[in-house]
Amino acid sequence: MATSSGLEPVTLPPETAGLRSRVREFLAETPFTARCDSWLTGADPAFSRLLGERGWLGMTLPERYGGHGRSPLERFVVIEELLAAGAPVGAHWIADRQTGPSILANGTEEQKRRFLPAIARGECFFAIGMSEPDSGSDLASVRTRAERVAGGWRLHGTKVWTSGAHLAHAILVLARSAPRDRDRHAGLSQFIVALPDGRVTIRPIRGLSGEHHFNEVVFDGVFVPDAMVLGRAGDGWRQVTAELAYERSGPERLLSTFMLVRLLHGRAAGPAAVRALGGLTARLWALRQASLAVAGALARGETPELQAALVKDLGTRFEREVVEVARQHVGVEPDPGSPDPLARALAESVVQAPGFTLRGGTNEILRGIVARGLGVR
Repeated sequence: MATSSGLEPVTLPPETAGLRSRVREFLAETPFTARCDSWLTGADPAFSRLLGERGWLGMTLPERYGGHGRSPLERFVVIEELLAAGAPVGAHWIADRQTGPSILANGTEEQKRRFLPAIARGECFFAIGMSEPDSGSDLASVRTRAERVAGGWRLHGTKVWTSGAHLAHAILVLARSAPRDRDRHAGLSQFIVALPDGRVTIRPIRGLSGEHHFNEVVFDGVFVPDAMVLGRAGDGWRQVTAELAYERSGPERLLSTFMLVRLLHGRAAGPAAVRALGGLTARLWALRQASLAVAGALARGETPELQAALVKDLGTRFEREVVEVARQHVGVEPDPGSPDPLARALAESVVQAPGFTLRGGTNEILRGIVARGLGVR
């Protein structure tokens, strides 16, 4: 029976238990520095290659393109374990999560053979160029423009909050390729820009702690050959909308502060703290079931845009509330240099928490998507 959200409940197949055990064994044997919000803050190319060697990148891609032909539910299990452990998955995250599936769905044979096997090996990292200065989450208002020239296009414009661009081998850019008319969503296209390129400038945007995860990326007439247009010119809005279902619905939208939840279980004292932690744990399980249901919809070939927006809205608010519960009920101050893992995890969470409800679309934008989907807007 379908749920009220339009998603079928999903139970993980029994065979995924063995896969989960293998991932846990790998994590126990492999040295790494665990971090909160590791899918953004923990970038380790060598770790990414280790995952590629074990077949845990490009899992859902077809074998003919270097993937492993596994189901989204199997990928869900691997991702869940990596995030719960705080493993450094940031380098390959965007390529594996959304660019690979987008190239598979929309790319040419040449693009698939060039990029997908390298993504699955952990040797090709992507950034996505969507957000722009003064545009917020309104992707239809992008001002980066693509000018038609002989043999291809030239891109002019600026993208901001571009995660991992300084590590990426390529960036997928949303740009306006035709003049804007009444339909704000028409005339947008996606372009694959190989990096480095002399006409692409990448400048760090440092966070409160001084760490470098985000970037400003400036395109000063960079040439993109026709062969590197993703999909059909002018069809960028449809492609991006489908791509965002992958970006917004995964377990990363509720597990960024899971390390904190795990550490709190051993430190919560007193009835109020125990009740608060119990409430968080119950909500976490419910949100996991929703995220898992979206993975099931993707496995059936559906594009659950509305449901993905709902998972992200609820999940990222939950992640921020974890931080507040920790600060209210545990007598530990955030300290990135502390020998206490709870103090370190709390410091990382406090610094990253403001971005939880912004990246991938603000909660206001997401609620608009849900409202339209329900026919109330």
